[in-house]
Amino acid sequence: MLLDMTSNIRLSQPVDLQIIMEIYANARDFMNRTGNVKQWVNGYPSVSYIEEEINKGHSFVIENNNGEIVGTFCFIIGDEPTYNKIYKGNWLNNKEYGTVHRVASSGKEKGVGEACFKWCFRQFPNIRVDTHRDNKVMQNILAKLDFKYCGIIYVQDGSERLAYQKET
Repeated sequence: MLLDMTSNIRLSQPVDLQIIMEIYANARDFMNRTGNVKQWVNGYPSVSYIEEEINKGHSFVIENNNGEIVGTFCFIIGDEPTYNKIYKGNWLNNKEYGTVHRVASSGKEKGVGEACFKWCFRQFPNIRVDTHRDNKVMQNILAKLDFKYCGIIYVQDGSERLAYQKET
């Protein structure tokens, strides 16, 4: 079933933590099966990390029309420190932006990533995102939604990510 725009996106609550972690486990398994074996390794994101995101109000869940949580992501408006330096390219602009991180699906519904990004654009018109070079699924979603490849950034552990941006 394809998610429609009536799907509910809301702030994650502590009670959602177990299903969120199950969704991340499913996403890690999916990434491994599709050739992306280096992203989200060693149990990333951890329970304590997601608890912190929930407490800060950055974690969101996507519910299908039956109220079942089928996806999760992080959305933050404001500066992302790892985006301060971009290599082999440039950001589209230097305006305030929202950042989307850790988009994950339970695999039960199609369109979770697209629903996430469309919702984020309703919150803020300038979005940046990064993904692992091996994450072809996310790269395809970003291309479908007309994100522009901007260059390379390095995350806190020093690993490379492909950086994208779109302004509506």
